[in-house]
Amino acid sequence: MTDTQVWMLWPENPALSLLVLALVAMVFLYAARKPVHELLSALGALIAGPLRLGARWLAATAAEMKQRNKAVLLEHGRQEVGSRVEREFERVAALVTRDLQGYPTLQRKLLDEITRIEEDYKKCGEVPPPPPDWVEAVAAVANIKTGGSEMVQSILEEIKRSVNRIHDKTLAEHRRAYESRHKILESFMPFWRSVDKTLTAVDQKLSGLQNGAAAVDAQMQKYEAIVAKTEKAEHALTVSAFTQFAIALLVMVVAAGGAFINFKLIALPMSEMVGAGDYLTSSMRTSEVAALVIIFVEASMGLFVMEALRITHLFPRIASLGDQMRRRILWIALVLLVTLAGVEAALALMRDMLIADKQALLQSLATAPQPVAADGWVGHIPTAGQMLLGFILPFALAFIAIPLESLIHSTRTVGGVLFVALVDTAALVLRVLANVARRMARVLITLYDVAIVVPLLVDRMARAGLAAKRGPVDVEDSAWRRS
Repeated sequence: MTDTQVWMLWPENPALSLLVLALVAMVFLYAARKPVHELLSALGALIAGPLRLGARWLAATAAEMKQRNKAVLLEHGRQEVGSRVEREFERVAALVTRDLQGYPTLQRKLLDEITRIEEDYKKCGEVPPPPPDWVEAVAAVANIKTGGSEMVQSILEEIKRSVNRIHDKTLAEHRRAYESRHKILESFMPFWRSVDKTLTAVDQKLSGLQNGAAAVDAQMQKYEAIVAKTEKAEHALTVSAFTQFAIALLVMVVAAGGAFINFKLIALPMSEMVGAGDYLTSSMRTSEVAALVIIFVEASMGLFVMEALRITHLFPRIASLGDQMRRRILWIALVLLVTLAGVEAALALMRDMLIADKQALLQSLATAPQPVAADGWVGHIPTAGQMLLGFILPFALAFIAIPLESLIHSTRTVGGVLFVALVDTAALVLRVLANVARRMARVLITLYDVAIVVPLLVDRMARAGLAAKRGPVDVEDSAWRRS
């Protein structure tokens, strides 16, 4: 008898044995239906409960982290916008001090010129004196009738000559008066130009002051929105942080490329200084580590220069020092940076010499004659370029402190937002898993009922028949009780 036939009631009839065993199993499974249902429900609750608790805890943690990130973001934005407002006030104050401190003198000059113009205008308004009173007498004489008398005719001719002389004299005086007024009007032009220039300068200064006031108003609106903790301000600061992060990361990548070029310039000559065969690890030479140390020291000196100039604020201790101490730190860091730049220029020259010696050695060991490089100033261009690059790159790396500060500050916001999103995603996954566990328990209960469907049908039919028999009796009993 094989192992499979041990469980058969009738080994010669396997189908009948399996049928009987299935019926017996259904009976036992039907008898254990309620405990198995409770067990599966308990298992589903056992799995789903911790998952739901974990999801709630993660959601609460995400909400708390979001509030903290919001507080940090708004505080950083408040400080940044506050510094911008302070700079705008300083700019406006400088504008007022530079441009408007001479406004009283300018106003006095303008009033003097306007007064002089008014006086000249009054002079221009003076009309020539009226004709003398004898004009009426001449008119009366002109009406005299000669009557053909020669004496009267001669008198009238003498009067005519006298009147002509007086007329010519009066006309000349009148022309001279108008000519003098024209000269006065012509003298107005320099004063008018001066007044126009003065008013234009005043208008430009006031326009600059107005633009500064508008900038201050815009920054103050941002500051008030940040203090009020509005959603719009939070969204604007978050978008600004992501933008700063992307820009700073791009600049840092470019700076890393410059540092790599700088490393390649000094790695070879450093091997001659510290030894080409020394290894710190199996894959890292001591010369490479020394070159990296020089680059990091240059970047550190540049950082100290920026901190001493108060361009960056990574070290509040340096920013809180006195002006004299900050100048000392600035000069020390600047001298060290210039020294390291000179060392790199020398190392670049040494690198070119080492490459030239290596090529000469290869040419001497080669069997075939190699072409000789052309001498002259053309052959020194790569050397000069390497030296210039080795001297400039340290100063270029000194400005890495500015994007580094922006990257550090924006990483706090960007990392916080991404971590909150990750925690929210984990909470959502746990909720989904909890629901899956609960649904799986129900699915298993349904599958269990499907497995014992025959006893369930028999039980249901029996209950239905019993209910049909007891139905009329229950109706009569209930009617008797109501009566």
